[in-house]
Amino acid sequence: MGNQIQSVRGFSDLLPEQTHVWRHVEGVLTGVLARYGYEEIRLPQLEKTELFSRTIGEVTDIVEKEMYTFEDRNGDSLSLRPEGTAGCVRACLQHGLLHNQQPRLWYMGSMFRHERPQKGRLRQFHQIGAEVFGLAGPDVDAELIAMTARMLRELGLDHVRLQLNSLGTPEARARYREALVEYLSGHRERLDEDSRRRLDTNPLRILDSKNSDTQDLLDGAPALRDYLDADSVAHFRQLCNLLEQAGVAYEVNPRLVRGLDYYGRTVFEWVTDRLGAQGTVCAGGRYDALVEQLGGKPTSAIGFALGLERLVALVEEAGGVPARPAADLYLVLVGEEASAPGLMLAEQLRDALPGLRVQMHCGGGSFKSQFKRADRSGARYALVLAADELAAGTVSIKNLRADEPQHTVPRDELPALLGAAFAEQEGG
Repeated sequence: MGNQIQSVRGFSDLLPEQTHVWRHVEGVLTGVLARYGYEEIRLPQLEKTELFSRTIGEVTDIVEKEMYTFEDRNGDSLSLRPEGTAGCVRACLQHGLLHNQQPRLWYMGSMFRHERPQKGRLRQFHQIGAEVFGLAGPDVDAELIAMTARMLRELGLDHVRLQLNSLGTPEARARYREALVEYLSGHRERLDEDSRRRLDTNPLRILDSKNSDTQDLLDGAPALRDYLDADSVAHFRQLCNLLEQAGVAYEVNPRLVRGLDYYGRTVFEWVTDRLGAQGTVCAGGRYDALVEQLGGKPTSAIGFALGLERLVALVEEAGGVPARPAADLYLVLVGEEASAPGLMLAEQLRDALPGLRVQMHCGGGSFKSQFKRADRSGARYALVLAADELAAGTVSIKNLRADEPQHTVPRDELPALLGAAFAEQEGG
């Protein structure tokens, strides 16, 4: 047969036995978003590279090492999107969505980062993200975080923890950055290699280091909270109070900084210990300077993204996986002369009973082999059309999930009879 072509490393297929779980998770999330008044926006997967270098930050790992970037035939530098916020802001500015409006938007789709593939982290991964524009107060921060809490609760995930922090204003972070660099420069030899590199480019990311020796060193480092401006402190205090009033439990993590340069003030993550090193399942925060950075008027904004691969894994681990959809009715067609009437009957049933899944046998085969396929389909009933039924204008019905005798009914009575049978099943 020759060598078969395999999928690209870090780019995975989602097979039918997986996609029904994904649809369940996506349905819960998008349903909650709709109940909170968010509207869907669909964004391109390919953007100008400058969009990400200007927003995420040129010295971040994402832009420096992880983006899929190339020149197209016109010589323009393009990148597959590594995250969704920048593209959403670009779309809002391009289409005037921020003019005298306070849009609440959500999007879903693939993101791309050239990282080392591991459990919960692929090179093509999927997110649902949400963004709110034009609201500066802690009330929208609290509502947005409460919405993520509801999403996780409705997915049956009760072992995730909310971590919060405030990064303050850019000016406050600049003062803190100086103090942190001064402290860490005096202990450079104790830093891991990655942190030494970040010391000269993005020192706040060192707070996020997973290296135990570096974490021990940070115990004696200056604390960001001591450098926050008064407005940011008040904003964060009000946010914490609102979450407490709403019954949303949280813990303050002073080392939570997030990996993107555009965040300021509120940042948050929902984390779990059930996924190994990849413990963050939802993360976000404020980015009040980003719209202006991309050429718009100063606009307050906050958003988050949920990692679908990680959420699906948690739902599966928690045993919250819905049953894989099966056929409700399977048409067994005996003989070539049953093909056309069988197709017509299947379409009539789909018209009359739109909530049911009707599968028609195709490809011929013996009566026995067709019944085996009917049973494997998971259908509750097999409907038989053979020579006798065709001559009499009837259909034979066999309950595949109960020990009942097969019986025959007039074809024109079939939709009402089946509708009643399935309604009784749902009611009982």
